[in-house]
Amino acid sequence: MPATPADIVFVNGSVLTVDSRFSVASALAVSDGLVSAVGDRAEVMAHAGPATRVVDLQGGTLLPGINDSHLHGCAFGLTQPPLSVDVAYPTVRSIADVAEAVRKAAETTPAGEWISGHGWDAGYLAECVADSSRLPTRQDLDAVSPHHPVLLYSATGHATWVNSAALERAGVDRNTPVPPGGVIVTDAAGEPTGLFQEGAQDLVHGALPALSPEVRADAIRATLRTLAKLGVTSYTEPGLGPGGDTLMRGALAHSTLDVYRRLLAAGELTARVGVLLLPSGMTGTAEEFVKTLTALDEPASPDPRRLAILGVKLFADGIPVNKTAWMHEPYIGGGCGALCVGGDTDEERVAQISEMIRFTHAAGYQAGVHVTGDRAIDTVVDAFAAAAAAHPRTDPRHYVIHGDFLSADSMRKLAAHGFGVNMNPTIKWTVADLEEEFVGPERAGYEWPYRDAIDAGVTVTSGSDAPVTLPDWRQGLSTMLLRESKASGRVSGPDQRIRLAEALRTYTSDAAWQDFAEEWKGTLEVGKAADLCVLAGDLLTADPHDIPTMPVVFTAVGGDVVHDELTA
Repeated sequence: MPATPADIVFVNGSVLTVDSRFSVASALAVSDGLVSAVGDRAEVMAHAGPATRVVDLQGGTLLPGINDSHLHGCAFGLTQPPLSVDVAYPTVRSIADVAEAVRKAAETTPAGEWISGHGWDAGYLAECVADSSRLPTRQDLDAVSPHHPVLLYSATGHATWVNSAALERAGVDRNTPVPPGGVIVTDAAGEPTGLFQEGAQDLVHGALPALSPEVRADAIRATLRTLAKLGVTSYTEPGLGPGGDTLMRGALAHSTLDVYRRLLAAGELTARVGVLLLPSGMTGTAEEFVKTLTALDEPASPDPRRLAILGVKLFADGIPVNKTAWMHEPYIGGGCGALCVGGDTDEERVAQISEMIRFTHAAGYQAGVHVTGDRAIDTVVDAFAAAAAAHPRTDPRHYVIHGDFLSADSMRKLAAHGFGVNMNPTIKWTVADLEEEFVGPERAGYEWPYRDAIDAGVTVTSGSDAPVTLPDWRQGLSTMLLRESKASGRVSGPDQRIRLAEALRTYTSDAAWQDFAEEWKGTLEVGKAADLCVLAGDLLTADPHDIPTMPVVFTAVGGDVVHDELTA
């Protein structure tokens, strides 16, 4: 027996190490927060002592703690009741349902105070589904909330729906200039309808008072509780900075980073968090971006394995359902979208985003760039390569965020330079049918090309983009294996399906790579952090359709138990 017996031993299950060979063991030991033994029962029990907790997995699955590599932690907490009105599907299925939810909120909200909600999606509102030209309007909300300004965030985060009182409070009318890359939807008379997209959302977001640091701390605590129950032990908070000061009532603000620091100091940060700084929002110029990033002088973290600043978040374009992703081929109905940064022409905008990326790279940061359209992705990947050539650096690990329509050419370049892509399988499951209306069935089926990207040698990671989707990796895993849609169950792009081992790596070992942390977390190997997740049932033999309902029964971060439904 070792000089120091193990704190806990797991036996009688499938231990998925997710090492380079995807080795499977049947037992594992944890000592002092690290994996201390992996093997069969006899080998591992040799590390046990009188005080060791021995857990019978009863045929369940022990795997590395899940790393959701794109999750807006503070924002996700703020979207949950009672901090926000729930206007997400399936709670609401029509504009009438949204209006009723707002009406109920107005009954208990003092007159003149803001009502905010989250989660609406025109693709799931009956009136919009029946008539594709029908969009939410301020008039839909005015009758039920004449004395309250109302602001409803869409599920995607790329559209906002407000009532007339909110427009008045924000000072927005037909004469308000549209920010570069933004959209203010107007009626036939040129009046704002109450729908804002991309960077134009700032016009109304800025009118809401920022929530206090304590409310944001409560939101993060709520997120951490949810993540513990889901087996998520690490996540990337993708964008905190001056560019987010008006987003989600301060959820993405620079000051939210201080909230995280206080939670760390108090011992309340029960997951590992990597942060991308957000110098500017969805619009802006390279000059503004450079000036702001230069001014961000962040102190070193006292515990970089628990809270670390990893890089910088940039926005290149919008999203396909808004027709604001920049595409090579037109959308159904016309238009190709555009880059969302400043500039009057495509060439000027390409120069702007390229300079932002060049400066980020030269300043020593990892760049994570929100980009969805194939033409925008090609632009960003070329800018990555150009920056690396102009300013040689060791292993910067830049990556494209979302990468919906990643092209074969960009895949080759990402792989050649050691760059990555962060994809969103649960969004694929959610929008697979809806996307066909905008890009047609062939492009919709290809969207999020996991198979091609992995085969090309690109490091692929997966994130929920919560609150866009719930941070439930089990649904993401099922989607990567099946490519089925939420609404119809149809398979969307079967040639992009991947295998279980590959899918798990996107949430574990490869996600650790994105965090520059693969040497100490992401796999269950001796000496690595005991970040653990236990599923009831054998994941290796499970029907992929059943994975989303397999219970998570245990979670530990560095050996510290944060969720436990197991019996010793």
